Amino acid sequence: MLQWLKSLFSGKPEDETVQAGRTDDPQVAAAALLVEAALSDGIYADIESTRITEVLQKTFNLDATAAEEVLNTAEDLAEEATGAHQFTSVVKSLSEDQRISFIEGLYYVTFADGEKCPFEDAFVRHVASLLHVEDRARAEARQRAEQQSSDSLN
Repeated sequence: MLQWLKSLFSGKPEDETVQAGRTDDPQVAAAALLVEAALSDGIYADIESTRITEVLQKTFNLDATAAEEVLNTAEDLAEEATGAHQFTSVVKSLSEDQRISFIEGLYYVTFADGEKCPFEDAFVRHVASLLHVEDRARAEARQRAEQQSSDSLN
């Protein structure tokens, strides 16, 4: 977002076609939302970055190198983002099962540090509503992610 404001005031807008191309990729959009979820408590821990890579590998069948590349692009986009809508509008094109699995991934990332943060929870709820994931499905995804997260911390 800071970059966007700088470009606005400098009179040198970023190349919108490059931005649009990066944002329209469902993998990058999903990764950017995962980064935003991790950042919503104000701390971006290494364990959260590792979990994002795991979620990308599992969700999109990526190898470690490809997942890291997607994550790096997503981190840049998340820094420039003005809100979640630009990413959810792309992720919304996934199937219902994929969207529910993605919400589970969001929770898995937010539980990475072992703490339940109300800001992270609010962010995931907001994204779930934008993706038209029902509350019951979201709650079940949260329970699965919480169990998986506690298993990996032990």
